[in-house]
Amino acid sequence: MSTLRGLPEWDRCAVMGVVNVTPDSFSDGGRWFDTTAAVKRGLDLVTAGADLVDVGGESTRPGASRVDEDEELRRVIPVVRGLAAEGVTVSVDTMRATVAERAVAAGAVLVNDVSGGLADPAMVPAVAAAGVPFVVMHWRGFSEDMNSRAVYADVVAEVVTELRERMDAVVAGGVAPEQIVIDPGLGFAKQAEHDLALVAHLGELRALGRPLLVAASRKRFLGRVLAQDGDAPPPARERDAATAAISAIAAYEGAWAVRVHEVRATADAVRVARAVGAAR
Repeated sequence: MSTLRGLPEWDRCAVMGVVNVTPDSFSDGGRWFDTTAAVKRGLDLVTAGADLVDVGGESTRPGASRVDEDEELRRVIPVVRGLAAEGVTVSVDTMRATVAERAVAAGAVLVNDVSGGLADPAMVPAVAAAGVPFVVMHWRGFSEDMNSRAVYADVVAEVVTELRERMDAVVAGGVAPEQIVIDPGLGFAKQAEHDLALVAHLGELRALGRPLLVAASRKRFLGRVLAQDGDAPPPARERDAATAAISAIAAYEGAWAVRVHEVRATADAVRVARAVGAAR
């Protein structure tokens, strides 16, 4: 597996557990909104098999409105500090440079920006100065209107091209190439058929030459796959088995990490994928 400065070296696809310190997450709707509950949740995810924990204070579900910077800081920084103090490998999920800087100072060792540095022009210089790994996700705009941007002639080719362009811009901004992780942005300005095509062609994303993060957990496309005979898709919390299936596929296809809300099944899935890969 690829190594990144400041992170452990895993011998398989890593499992990134999610802690949403938000009242409006599509997945867990405020269950971990206070600091104590959020820190306990992060520690529980590690016990269940998470290798690192991603802490976010702003929902990025389709249609979500942004929170202000002070509120995001209030939500995120105490949780990052609390988990880091317990020895947890922590990443911060933010589009704001100030939040990223403060989180790194509090102990975060990776910045996961769903906008790939596009939302805040100060983000790339901040990450470059911090020297931490940086997740560059494929992104076409903020949550309020991203569904209208889900227009592709060839989604795989276009995502690869746009990610390559974004990587080049991030490097030009001072981030070392070896610190970049890429993420195809499943569910962000994409319909179900786009997400499935990207999962089916992870090898083309890996050809960009950087560690690959796959974040499919509980997303709408899984609900569409699971909906049968015209029934409504199952709610987000009933998509964890489907999430683990994607985790197994991603791990087998060489993903560096998978980002999930419930860890245990995915922790098993990535180990099975490693064993099958070793027997290939």
